[in-house]
Amino acid sequence: MSGHSKWNNIKRKKEATDGAKAKIFTKIGREIAVCVKEGGGDPNNNSKLRDLIAKAKSNNVPNDNIDRIIKKAMGDGDKTNYESNVYEGYGPCGVAVIVETLTDNKNRTAGDIRHYFDKFGGNLGTTGCVSFMFSSKGIIVADGTGLDEDKVMEDVFDLGASDFSMEDDTIEIETEPNDLSAVRDGLVEKGYKLLSADVEMIPATYTTLTDEDAIRKMNLLLENLEDNDDVQNVYHNWDMPETDEED
Repeated sequence: MSGHSKWNNIKRKKEATDGAKAKIFTKIGREIAVCVKEGGGDPNNNSKLRDLIAKAKSNNVPNDNIDRIIKKAMGDGDKTNYESNVYEGYGPCGVAVIVETLTDNKNRTAGDIRHYFDKFGGNLGTTGCVSFMFSSKGIIVADGTGLDEDKVMEDVFDLGASDFSMEDDTIEIETEPNDLSAVRDGLVEKGYKLLSADVEMIPATYTTLTDEDAIRKMNLLLENLEDNDDVQNVYHNWDMPETDEED
């Protein structure tokens, strides 16, 4: 599996959240609230909620915060209704971008997303214009420090993973989306330290930018999208240069 660029994207996302924990707490909290309203507040009977709780914990969201969000969403006092929308478009030089949002004001969010694309050298497209370039995969990243690659390979395939790679003491495991929970839970039981576990949109091919202005604008586009409270996830097929990940 070609893990380098996938890990770039995940690492960038993790670094962004490390620098803005309050914002990521808000975004995960919004996902949990929607999930509870749709499927109930018991993670034993709501597998998606169980996944989101695991995601929240991997992002160091305190247990008290998680419990409070679930209780609020289950109560009658929370009247906020969030709508899920997906936007597709192109960044500078044709970089494919998918933006997943969760908002209580679709018009505001759509205006913001269009503004970012227009301002930073891209254009918002129609539904389906870039999503065909991506496939949905479960991606688990784990700490591989001191681990034997053959043993890791045995463990991940026994648990039902599709593929895996090890690079720089980092294990990247690929699963089918429906297998993510089982593989994640199995790895935890085996004592692996997980860095992230999420369903990601993985591009089939990557675009390289060489023009400095295009790189600057692409960075600004991603930063503005990721900084927007209504944006839950941003996926793209930019093969980010080494200088951007080593900071």
